[in-house]
Amino acid sequence: MPKISVEIPAELLADLDEHVGDDGKFVNRSDAVRASIRKNLDLLDEIDARHDRLGDGDDGATRGSDEGTEGGRTAEDADE
Repeated sequence: MPKISVEIPAELLADLDEHVGDDGKFVNRSDAVRASIRKNLDLLDEIDARHDRLGDGDDGATRGSDEGTEGGRTAEDADE
């Protein structure tokens, strides 16, 4: 899996960290960021579909390459 680096304002990182760890929904920051990106891209796909902007084969079903997931989404993502 490729790694990327992102600069995030301290306030946003603090908000993210509230959802990470033993008491949070996500195991680590990477897990939280991946789920957030997937969810945001799914929302953008829905908006594009409503405006007939999706091209052939661009239905979001190929997003991600995690094994055991559908469309790159985990079962946990589907609960969001």
